[in-house]
Amino acid sequence: MKHLLKPCLTAAAVLMLGGCAAIFDKHPVGNTAVPEPAKSIEINRYLGKWYEIARYEQGFQKGCEGVTAEYALREDGKISVINSCRKEDGKITTANGRAKIVDDPTGAKLKVSFFGPFYGDYWVLDRADDYSWAIVGEPAGRYLWLLSRTPDLTAAEEAALYNRAAEMGYDTSYLRPTKHP
Repeated sequence: MKHLLKPCLTAAAVLMLGGCAAIFDKHPVGNTAVPEPAKSIEINRYLGKWYEIARYEQGFQKGCEGVTAEYALREDGKISVINSCRKEDGKITTANGRAKIVDDPTGAKLKVSFFGPFYGDYWVLDRADDYSWAIVGEPAGRYLWLLSRTPDLTAAEEAALYNRAAEMGYDTSYLRPTKHP
């Protein structure tokens, strides 16, 4: 009996480590030198609805199309966040969160939470002067979103957005285009 204990414990440890690796599997780093945000943000102009044009695929967004993010100012000064996506079966899922500006001089660095006290970085790395598009990432270079105020861009507009991300050091081959109905 004792001779069976060690192989069973070893197998359990391997399964547990494999499970943890699957849970915490992260997107490869798409930019090893994430730049500081290029422009400051006037939060009232940034609020409203944004359409995801492309993203670095993440587990929490698998199977999502028609992705939108809506931002609104809350009474407590924080920002409400409502992310929506249409799953392959047609169902719309939403995630409600909150954000706070953590970089007062530019307003371009925020922390966003969708679960309790846990916050993640959300940096508006660049944007159009008229706030028609934005490039959002975080300092580790694993997340990237290309956003627009409209769901459909011309080929030239989309290429310009991809090119701007590449100019900032991002590997655009990792970008997954988002379909909108």
